[in-house]
This record gives sequence, structure tokens and C-alpha cells, in this order.
Amino acid sequence: MARERLIVIGGVAAGLSAASEARRHNRWMEIRVYEKGPDISYSNCGLPYYIEGLVPDADSLRIHSPEFFHAERDIDVFTHHEVIEISTSCRRVTMLAPGSAPEEVPYDRLVIATGAEPAPAEIEGLSLEGVFNVNTLQSTIALKRYLDSADVRRAVIVGGGYIGLEMAEALKTPERSVTLLERGANLFEAADAEIVEVIRQELARNGVEVLTGAKVLALVGDAHRGGARDQRGTVRRVHSESGSFDADCVVLATGVRPRVKIAADAGIELGAGGAVAVNEYQETSAAGVFAAGDCADALNLVSGRRTYVPLGTTANKQGRVAGENAAGGRARFAGIVGTAVVKVFGLEVARTGLSAEEAAQAGLRTAEAVVRAAARARYLGGQDILVKLIADRSTGRLLGAQMVGPEGVAKRIDVLATALHARLTAEQVYQLDLSYAPPFSSVWDPTLIAARQLLHALK
Repeated sequence: MARERLIVIGGVAAGLSAASEARRHNRWMEIRVYEKGPDISYSNCGLPYYIEGLVPDADSLRIHSPEFFHAERDIDVFTHHEVIEISTSCRRVTMLAPGSAPEEVPYDRLVIATGAEPAPAEIEGLSLEGVFNVNTLQSTIALKRYLDSADVRRAVIVGGGYIGLEMAEALKTPERSVTLLERGANLFEAADAEIVEVIRQELARNGVEVLTGAKVLALVGDAHRGGARDQRGTVRRVHSESGSFDADCVVLATGVRPRVKIAADAGIELGAGGAVAVNEYQETSAAGVFAAGDCADALNLVSGRRTYVPLGTTANKQGRVAGENAAGGRARFAGIVGTAVVKVFGLEVARTGLSAEEAAQAGLRTAEAVVRAAARARYLGGQDILVKLIADRSTGRLLGAQMVGPEGVAKRIDVLATALHARLTAEQVYQLDLSYAPPFSSVWDPTLIAARQLLHALK
């Protein structure tokens, strides 16, 4: 009797988590992973630190090879193999390998883990040399080689979200200026104005020029001197609604969108943010087909709505659920609260739950509290962090939290993420028994000080 076959489309976090979990739950199933690129397993979140030079080489970011999965987990991984079509009625995929004609491969179960792709930027001049995305290992290696070989004195970043902020620090050197252009009215839309202002000040303190409301219109290059065959030229200037800027390099950080074309073409239902719609078992609208990671939507446990938040932690968890269930299990992914943290020079910036704007969009009446408090005892050098808490005015339930400061932020946000999962009220957060010792906290932790202020705001 032929073994059941699981095909996973896409590697990295979700795809390989799915394949590995499927193998743990079913030792007999044939498992194949098709990845269209050359790299199967690497740390996407480490890419900015490779540009900055904190990661010595690209191989340090690579985690496992196809040979590892074959030898250690009996999973066949094929790089440079692109799935170009899915037929859910026939339970087959059409796969394209280098130098070969398209091949139809049948499946019994399918996991779609195609990830995300850069959001399209309607900007003239994107094909110029010196213009880069940093969404994959290969695109980031290309940027690093360019920075090492070209005389890049002026870098321009287009987009002020997570990647834009991380790349600002990665690119800034004493010899290189960095300008960050954000088309929206506010920098870093994941946070509210109080947090964003602190980020702005930190960027300015480190020599990064920031302009908001600066929609980029065109990239302009010089005349290419290599002959008539290649007339692309190299980027030299960025034109925006807020002015023009010299540039030797441009990094596009305009956000991502789910890579779902083959799923949509197969008639699989799409959901929040244009991602593949899934239920708590990571099942799609097609029988035997699961989806996970940056191509799939998720339930926001605070708002109760489906949402699209492409984060590595979510991708790994969803991948495990999809893999177990594709192998015959019945695991579930409960949902997310949108917890994230980013380093911006000397700052830790973190958020969880709903921002004030997101709460308003969900139709919630809110109360807010913003406090500054020392992360640890001042006599031991403790520095202030800014904490913002948001609660539902009618119930007192915590809805969201944001923090920014030079220390003590990254793990404190996890306390509040836990509170969101537990649906705690502001009063219950205030009553939490948190640890105290002068090297680690003030006697009243900033989290508790903010919760007390929130209780006053709710009255």
C-alpha cells in the first residue's frame, strides 16, 4: 500500500515547522517540502543584524540544510522547486524544477506556507542598481555585498515600520547618512503617538533624518557607463512629496503582503488582510489543505476579529498545528494578541494587544494611562521607561500595552501579553505579585504604576 503523501509548499519557519511536526506524529507518511528559493531554513529576524555587522556571515543565519532534514527527520526537501499551481479537486500540485518541464505531483494532504512578499511600491525607478528589499536571505546578502563594494555615503529607507526602524540602525555609520521617508502621517503605525515621539527623538539623536507624509514618487539614476546592453543606471536621487534626497542606496521597507496567488487561483478562500482564511486547526476552505505562517490569517484574542499579523513566533506555532493536523492530529491554534518588540539604537520598543486607534476601529470605548517610571532603582543607574496601557471603559478589561525605554521593556511586555491572554482587568493587573530587587525593578514596578493610573482613568 502506498504511503500517504504530505506536500508542504514553502520552507523557513512555518513550512519546516509543519513538516517536522507531521513527522513527529506520523512516522510512515511521505513528506516533501518544495521551496522555490535556494535557502530552506534561516533566521529571517536576524537579517538586519547581518547588515549591521553583528552577525559575521550569512551562514551564521542558516539553521538547517536539506540534507539535515533528509538524514535526521526523513523529510525530502527540494530547493529551487516552485509550485506553480494547485488543483484541490484532483489533489495535485504542479511543480517547476530548474531545467525541467512542469511536473504534476499528487498529494493526500497539503500545507501552504508560501510566506509574505514585499508590498508593491508604485515608484518609478525600482529597477535601478542600488535598490533593495530585505525580506529574504538572498536579497539581504545582495544588499550587504553592495554596501561592502560600493561607496555608499547616503542611504534612504522607504517605510517607517519594523523593518525600516531596524534598517535605520543597521545602515547608520559615522561615514554614512540615513534618511527615512514614511508616506503616512506617523512613523511606526503599530504604536501610539507617545511612543512614536520617543522613537523619533532616538533616531534624531543618532543622526537619522525622519520625514513623515513623504510619499516617494520616483527614484532617479545616473547614466549607465557599461555599454548599451544595460541602461539601468545606479540610483542617485529620491524624489518625494517632501523634497528630493541624494542617495547611493535605497532600501524598500514598505511592508509585506501575504503571498497567496497560487492559493487564490485554486479557489481557496482568502480572509483578513488578503491572507488565506484558516480556522483554529489551520484548515483552509479546501479539504485536506492547511495554511500557516505569513500567508495565513489569525484570530486576535483581544478584538475577537480575524487579523493579519506576520510574525515569526506566529508562523512557527501555526506551522506546528498545521503539520500535526495534516498528519492526523487535532491540535488547535488559539490566536494571537499581537506582541512584538523592536530595537531602535538604544531603545527597546514593545507593544501587545490593541493600540488606541485599533480599539476605536473595533468600536470600543477606552481609558488610557501613560506613565514614566524607573526600570530599576535609580541609585543603581535605573533609567525611565514610558508605559502606556489601554482598557475597555465599560468592563475595565486590559486591551493593549506599549512600552519604550533603554532597558527593561522587552520582557515586561510579556507580562502584559499574558494578562491579555487571561483577559485580566486593570484592577487585576494592578494586583499582580511581581518580583522586586533594586538591580531589576523599582519597588513599584512601572507595570503596576501604569495599572494604578489606568484605574484612576477608568473612574
